[in-house]
Amino acid sequence: MDASTPARVEVEGLSKVFRGPKHKQIKAVDDVSFTAHAGEIFGLLGANGAGKTTTLRVLSTMLSPTAGDARLCGFSVVRRPEEVRRRIGFLSTATSLYGRLTAREMVIYFGRLHGMAPAALEARRQELFELFGMQSFADVRCDKLSTGMKQKVSIVRSVLHDPEVMIFDEPTAGLDVLTSRTIVAFVQDCRARGKCVIFSTHIMDEVDQLCDRVGVIHAGRLLACEPLDALRARAPSRRVGDAFVALVESAGVQP
Repeated sequence: MDASTPARVEVEGLSKVFRGPKHKQIKAVDDVSFTAHAGEIFGLLGANGAGKTTTLRVLSTMLSPTAGDARLCGFSVVRRPEEVRRRIGFLSTATSLYGRLTAREMVIYFGRLHGMAPAALEARRQELFELFGMQSFADVRCDKLSTGMKQKVSIVRSVLHDPEVMIFDEPTAGLDVLTSRTIVAFVQDCRARGKCVIFSTHIMDEVDQLCDRVGVIHAGRLLACEPLDALRARAPSRRVGDAFVALVESAGVQP
């Protein structure tokens, strides 16, 4: 990626406030700004509850921002959410499947929702089922699948339409090593094909392995947004985990 690579995601002053118990306001995201580019994996790194998922749900148009805006492929999540949805694939930790549908039926259903032509849909389905090794359970109902199998179905339905921007919210959480490796390899291939990938995680090894640039989020605030090597340089050990802890502690941010 160089300076001429187009920005696919532009986040400006994004905030999201929820109403908590006794009408207390909870600021889940606090004035967050960053960009992510084609051919780049942008990591959003933070502990559980830091604001990663809320940020990504706003980018996916599942939530409306309280303040600020974000543009994906040039379209505002506030003013043109329908255009944003056509251009993104979103995989959340809360993604669920229809248990009575088989893996094949689930994917075909979502392909039709995206308006894909039958021949193109079937070709793409076959391509992705082969890539993720899903042929053996293609006709098994989703409520009978293992956690790893369900996650593969969820990923395939999210990227079936070959979107420009792919948003993955902790896609390997709770998965076995082999399934995690398959997903990591797929994310790397997305970058190689010029996709813009936003990858949320709290797993430091995944940041080391995948990310080109990293935004560190804590208590809803973006503490740093920089290349991976710059983040590593914040710690004498040059380990991402140590750099993350040092950054959070030096910022003195309280959740």
